Amino acid sequence: MLRILKSLSRRQKQAAFLATDLLLVPVAVITSAAISGNGAVRFAVMPEFWLYIPFLISTAAVIALVLGIPRIRLNDYQGDAVLRTAVFAVCLALALAGLCQIAAQPITLRGQVIFAMTYFLLSAGSRLVMLRLLLWLHHRAGDRKPVVIYGAGVSGRQIATALRTSKRCEVVAFVDDSPSLQGMRVAGARVHAPRDLPRLVADKGVQRAILAIPSLNPLKQAQIARRLRHLGVEVQTLPSFAHVVGDAPLVDKLTPLQPDHLLGRAQLDRDIAIGGDSYAGKTVLITGAGGSIGSELCRQVLACGPARLILFELNEFALYTIGMELSSLGAPQRTEVIPVLGSVTDARQVRHLLATHRVDVILHAAAYKHVPLVEQNPVSGVGNNVLGTHTLAQEALRAGVRRFILVSSDKAVRPSNVMGATKRLAEMIVQDLASRSTTTRFAMVRFGNVLGSSGSVVPLFQEQIARGGPVTVTDAAVSRYFMTVQEAVHLVLLAGSFARAGEVFVLDMGAPIPIRDMARQMIEASGQSVRDAANPDGDIEIAFVGLRPGEKLHEELLIGDGMTTTPHPKILCAQERGLSQIQIAAMIRDLRLAVEGGDADAIRALLSHSVEGYRTAMAQQVT
Repeated sequence: MLRILKSLSRRQKQAAFLATDLLLVPVAVITSAAISGNGAVRFAVMPEFWLYIPFLISTAAVIALVLGIPRIRLNDYQGDAVLRTAVFAVCLALALAGLCQIAAQPITLRGQVIFAMTYFLLSAGSRLVMLRLLLWLHHRAGDRKPVVIYGAGVSGRQIATALRTSKRCEVVAFVDDSPSLQGMRVAGARVHAPRDLPRLVADKGVQRAILAIPSLNPLKQAQIARRLRHLGVEVQTLPSFAHVVGDAPLVDKLTPLQPDHLLGRAQLDRDIAIGGDSYAGKTVLITGAGGSIGSELCRQVLACGPARLILFELNEFALYTIGMELSSLGAPQRTEVIPVLGSVTDARQVRHLLATHRVDVILHAAAYKHVPLVEQNPVSGVGNNVLGTHTLAQEALRAGVRRFILVSSDKAVRPSNVMGATKRLAEMIVQDLASRSTTTRFAMVRFGNVLGSSGSVVPLFQEQIARGGPVTVTDAAVSRYFMTVQEAVHLVLLAGSFARAGEVFVLDMGAPIPIRDMARQMIEASGQSVRDAANPDGDIEIAFVGLRPGEKLHEELLIGDGMTTTPHPKILCAQERGLSQIQIAAMIRDLRLAVEGGDADAIRALLSHSVEGYRTAMAQQVT
């Protein structure tokens, strides 16, 4: 029978609905006449009744078509559809009253009301009977999977209605957080509290849940979805409801928290005119141009109006991306943008590049910065961060480059990891060349973590929050200095204009920020609450996973105590000692031999010997 019903066209189904409604007209007249016991009874048994009934049925057909009654689908029969059926019944009652008047058998108002109510109950009841029969046939014909709808509001009811005739899914229950809805029946299914989910899954064999709360924060939806998945239930959201019988995954869109909201201090004033003259009309080379800091350096330098901007990058895709962006930006300012694919460790390429383009300024941002990766790959870390810097700086001195600015890190101060030690050696190489240079002005810029960069904790926390947690923090006491990438780059450019002879420029970054507080702030900014001992019903937990090899609880910005001011009140100049020329030369020679031999142990030993405060991970474990 179900096969026959499915074979009917839409017009055939509408005709069947209309025929049912018309057949119910005489049934309603006779039934209401029997109930009311007034003139309508006499009219119903008169011979004239059968003469007038075709007119009444024809009138019913016209009214039904005008109101669109036959076009109402069974699974849509609720709300507006029920109201239209009520209007239809009232119109038929008025038509019946007119016929009774013609037949000289006036019907009372009570009789009209009884007829209207009778016809409404018959018409609406027939629809419900047909719907129940159809659902029963579907249930017998196929294996319908039990589904729970999370959210008993308008969206949840619409989904339940649409699933009524599905041969694959059967709504067995609603779940809603609102106590006022719990215990009610919505669209034929009972509304339960969230705490009942484990029992529903076990008792009813629920295999799929649909989140029908589109107004709910996406992160809260992700949290609910995670709890459902722990029960072994497949989860889908309202946007993917059309694919409820398919495999569409849950898709969440997390709006990133603005990085400057996490600083806990006012941002550095950005007045690029202070250092703009050092770059306007010059040929500027930026290494690591495709990275987070390098790409922002390119954008801000371009605003200064250089004659030529050279993008030096090892990663092909990163170079292509920033090159395409800057080519369009540089055209109105007549700045020539030149992308160069290569490595700072290639002395031949560096020498040729500096000579060909007569570079005036070098901003050296190319470096391996991820602490755990460099810790596991010290040969590559030293080769790029130390030997690469030595090659580039030495060639810059030989080529007569006017300014050389090294982008450094707070991890270079008494480093506890290989990455920090390599950055400190890079600083000492630049300091040594600065002490012997009469043409090139060398300087370094040291700052803390950059919010939003590829190695920043912010993108990691955002991803973990999007998954519903937990947010992982290494230690409850760990803290870091932070700045935005725009601030960091602005500092580099300002330092470039202040550079004289090997200075280490440091930003007054305020107090270090506890990472635990940052994690809490990001969770709360996303509309969630932290789950801990004080709030066991919170949304997202902060988990402490322990410091990774080479990490410190607190970073520093200064090696010594000496600090002097600069033309910018937020930028200070550190006075720090370095190695002698002979010591630098010996260190470079030994490191080069260790890199060529791939000797990681020798590299760590050399770093321990050359960098103040650095100890290998093994030595730290021993002590």
